[in-house]
Amino acid sequence: MATESAFANSIGLECQHSERTKEGVSYCLSRKPVTRRLIDISVPIEAGIKSDPEPMLPKIVYRTHAETAEEICSIFPGLRPEQLPDRMGWAVEDVRISTHNGTHVDAPWHYHPTMDGGDRAITIDEIPLEWFCQPGVKLDFRRFADGYVVSPADIQAELDRIGHELRPLNIVVANTAAGDHYGHDAYLYKGCGFGRDSTLWLAERGVRVVGTDAWSWDAPFPHTVQRWIETKDPSIVWEGHKAGMERAYCQIEKLGNLRSLPSTGFDVVCFPTKIKNASAGWTRAVAIVRE
Repeated sequence: MATESAFANSIGLECQHSERTKEGVSYCLSRKPVTRRLIDISVPIEAGIKSDPEPMLPKIVYRTHAETAEEICSIFPGLRPEQLPDRMGWAVEDVRISTHNGTHVDAPWHYHPTMDGGDRAITIDEIPLEWFCQPGVKLDFRRFADGYVVSPADIQAELDRIGHELRPLNIVVANTAAGDHYGHDAYLYKGCGFGRDSTLWLAERGVRVVGTDAWSWDAPFPHTVQRWIETKDPSIVWEGHKAGMERAYCQIEKLGNLRSLPSTGFDVVCFPTKIKNASAGWTRAVAIVRE
């Protein structure tokens, strides 16, 4: 059955022999292992690097085993630190972060209160799980200048180059010039971005999850600000995100290691953390390459 086959493929099993019932349903009778290679396409949540604008930077306090022995003792009356193995407690981190720090998935609620032309926009805990485990497609856009706004023609040309026809629910990730600069001063300025036209072009073809290794799906703000100063055209402000008002979609931002991916032949798994009523959720995005 379709569900059985999808599950088997996801864990690396390929059907060798199948039979059909009189109702036309196919059942697999035997399977063989298929080689799978996992590639981490996430970046770590890390303090002290240039990953976000200054007000949004994460803060992490690391509390060591030696520092927390008293905490354990406070739970157990009469227990003393010297009675613990090596006088050690537990390692704990206190973290202050936004749902938009690190590799994360944006929900339609992030872009606007409505989606699909007027429906209430869904939050990260409401999005269908099947959106987040699908065949992936990588667009190599490292050649485009920082601040360039990708057009539908650019996407089609890249798909023609790699010989791929988009299918519904394909997860499309863009490898931009930003990917090699994560954590460095230039990161927020680097890479191309996607505007309204290119975002809707993908959504109209059934794509529901896209991703980028840049800070934002849109072109970097410093470049868009310059265009705004020159044109005073409000339609260019956050235009890729705002396309979600017309067609619901999710985007993964701050992906990493995309240069290691082939153009096709891999699946993306990017389930977001389930945060009630939230605009985004962190994800440990992974590519599963079929070999």
